[in-house]
Amino acid sequence: MNFFTDLLHNPLFVAPAIGWFTAQLIKTILYIIIHREFNAERIFGAGGMPSSHSATVCSLVTATAFRYGASSFPLPMAFFFAFIVMYDAMGVRRETGEQAKVLNEMIGQWREMGNKLQSMDPMDQFKEFVGHTPLQVVIGALLGILIGSIVSNVML
Repeated sequence: MNFFTDLLHNPLFVAPAIGWFTAQLIKTILYIIIHREFNAERIFGAGGMPSSHSATVCSLVTATAFRYGASSFPLPMAFFFAFIVMYDAMGVRRETGEQAKVLNEMIGQWREMGNKLQSMDPMDQFKEFVGHTPLQVVIGALLGILIGSIVSNVML
């Protein structure tokens, strides 16, 4: 078989890919429902509900557990990789988004007062959707576990 055929028959590749895609699709649909507008950045962008970070890594952990079992070498590697990714999504990345909100508000107020920021185009703003709340991470993790379970049961 060729490389791509093998890859598409590997549940440890397929489950995280479907987990990521599903989370991004749900995130985009929820954005449309809440804001009543389509934002193409939501398709590939970070942040929001559910966490695609969590869905991706938890589907990988689940598929790894199904494939290799609890006493295997790959499972703890996948588990701690997932822990680090989800911790980072809730921590550093979330704080970055909160800081971006404050900076964007400050820049907006600065401009309203008539001051000009020479180095920044008025259309440029800092990205605010970069991290996740704990609830977004938990929902993404549950989505990932569900998808990893389904893919593993279908493919193994």
